Amino acid sequence: MSRDLVLTVVGAVLVALGVLFTLQGVGLVGGSPMTGDPFWAAAGPVIALVGLYLAVVRRVGRR
Repeated sequence: MSRDLVLTVVGAVLVALGVLFTLQGVGLVGGSPMTGDPFWAAAGPVIALVGLYLAVVRRVGRR
């Protein structure tokens, strides 16, 4: 498996988790101790941006 593929998959997973954490932090997704916690509302977008960087920006910048 190539390194680019691994980073793309890891980045996509981080984007998905970041979105989920954000939605839990703002209270739109329930059933977790993270629900309604402002820390996750702030940390989620940061995690998603790191994932976006790994999945897309890093690959485009290398071309």
